[in-house]
Amino acid sequence: MMTAEKGTVYLVGAGPGDPELLTVRALRLLEQADIIFHDDLVPDSILALANPRSLVTSVGKRCGRPRITQQGIHSLMIESARAGQSVVRLKSGDPLVFGRAGEEIAALRSAKTPFIIVPGVTAALAAGAALELPLTDRKSASKLIFCTGHHAADKADDIPLWTGPLPEDATLVVYMPGRDTSRLARDLRAAGVAESTPCCAISHAAKPQQSHAACRLEAFDELQCGPAPLLLLIGRAMEPLMETETSHEVAHAVIAEAAANAFVRN
Repeated sequence: MMTAEKGTVYLVGAGPGDPELLTVRALRLLEQADIIFHDDLVPDSILALANPRSLVTSVGKRCGRPRITQQGIHSLMIESARAGQSVVRLKSGDPLVFGRAGEEIAALRSAKTPFIIVPGVTAALAAGAALELPLTDRKSASKLIFCTGHHAADKADDIPLWTGPLPEDATLVVYMPGRDTSRLARDLRAAGVAESTPCCAISHAAKPQQSHAACRLEAFDELQCGPAPLLLLIGRAMEPLMETETSHEVAHAVIAEAAANAFVRN
């Protein structure tokens, strides 16, 4: 059983936001740690599991409004560990998937500060489970590709989502895609993605406020995406969603027609 050792930093994945999807190891560390530095996307329901005596501090940097620099986070972790505290750096999803863990690992190594990485359920896996869809399938998707629409500040804003041909048998998962669906659609078309390819935007995956919208790439420019955190899933493995969406549209049309007929009769 892992216990929170004094002088050690734990880079811990909080998962997609549902406390039931925390790993046992993550829960134990939350219950024991002296200090917890967490991202903004970690919900209160998970922070409530922390030891009541723990110092719990947000170090989030969402939506371009940083309250603390990345270097400042490094300093907090290192100084706290050197002071003999057990430190949990709590990140949404998995620390090693678009979580800036590489920078924090480098800083901890440079400072010779002991650290341990505790993986978590990344948003893509939670989204597949929430939609009841496998991200890979023997018939339609033998590849799974993760990418992000968000880049470091020193990179150009016009970097395309994807360059070169996208394999037809791949499921492409886009983390932090932003709100410019027209630009994303252009990038996908430029990569040779067929207009008939199913696309799904899922908001707040595995949380009570979860919502999703699906369409084919030909209509992606007009897709009404929910609020962030947002994830896009693109590929033939999403085809069952098209059948579901069509069924819903037909059902709504039938209900609307019945209501109209009833109004005329009355």
